[in-house]
Formats: sequence, structure tokens, C-alpha cells
Amino acid sequence: MKRFVWVALLTASLPVIHGCAAALVGGAATAAVVATDRRKPGVFLEDQEIELRALDRLRGAFPGKAVSLSTVSFNHHVLLVGQVPDEAARNQAAEIVRGIPNVSKVYNETTVSGVTSYTSDANDATITSKVKARLLENKNVAANHVKVYTEAAVVYLMGLVTREEGNAAGDVAATTSGAVKVVKLFEYID
Repeated sequence: MKRFVWVALLTASLPVIHGCAAALVGGAATAAVVATDRRKPGVFLEDQEIELRALDRLRGAFPGKAVSLSTVSFNHHVLLVGQVPDEAARNQAAEIVRGIPNVSKVYNETTVSGVTSYTSDANDATITSKVKARLLENKNVAANHVKVYTEAAVVYLMGLVTREEGNAAGDVAATTSGAVKVVKLFEYID
């Protein structure tokens, strides 16, 4: 009977133990990325906070479906991409992002056009994944030093890199199938 109770307890606890292991591994992976990141301590988390605040403020300012906006922050520089209905909305979106604490620069790459389709969004995600995978294989640039985002088949690259690393990352992105253009928004450390 005792054996049955122990087996039942162990079986019942497996999902909890499994979840703890996943959290532990995920936490260790995040710590490894933060430890090798070239940004000053704390900036990694500030960048995440900037992205969340930007999305919250943009959703509040544009509650309708006429816009589709995304933000990417790296070292307090924010890439603003997506589609807006007119130039006034484009400028308003950039001003909203500029007003967020710790934002030092905004790259307003939004376009005045209709919202992209889910197919286009899926294609962009595929291109981003391909670029990231190819960066992992590249010996001239560390993949975790480059942030990759794709919008309408345009690949945006951000990060703190040397000029050689930036050129290598740009070459990888430019030769990735599906990419129609590459925009390098790097901060150079040399």
C-alpha cells in the first residue's frame, strides 16, 4: 500500500517537477543571454519595458483596426514599424514612442498603407527565423549581439556590434531567401 501511495504522489508531482525544470532551464538560458549581452546592466530589462509601454500606449491611441504597429527596442533605440492610414497617424505614433521614459532614439519605419495580411506576417516571421538561424551558424558575428525583425519582407537589424560584425550580419540577412531589403540600425562599438 505504501508503494502505491509513493507511486501516486510521484506521478501527481511530475507535471509540477517538469514545470520547475522548464522554468529553471528557461531562466538559465535568459541569464546566459543577459550575461553575454553588450548592453549595460539593466538596459536589457529597460528595453523590454519600453516595448511593453509602447505597445500599450499605441493601442490606447489607435483603438481601431486601421493601424498595425510593432516596436523593437535595443539599447534605448526603438524601431517603430507597421502600417498607418495617414501621415498624421505616422507622426503621432512616433511622438507617442518618443514620450516613453528611457527612449533615446526612434526609427519611424511605418508606412501609410493598409494593414498587412496574416500571410504576410507569417512570411515575415519565417524570414526572421531564417536570418536568426543563419546568424547562429556564422562565425563572424555572435547571434545574440544582433536583434532581427522583419516587416513586409524588409529585415531590420539592431545591436551593439563592430563594423565587421555589422557587415557580416547584413550579408547574412541580404542573402536570406525572402528578404527584399536589409536596414542596418546598428550602434557601432569600434
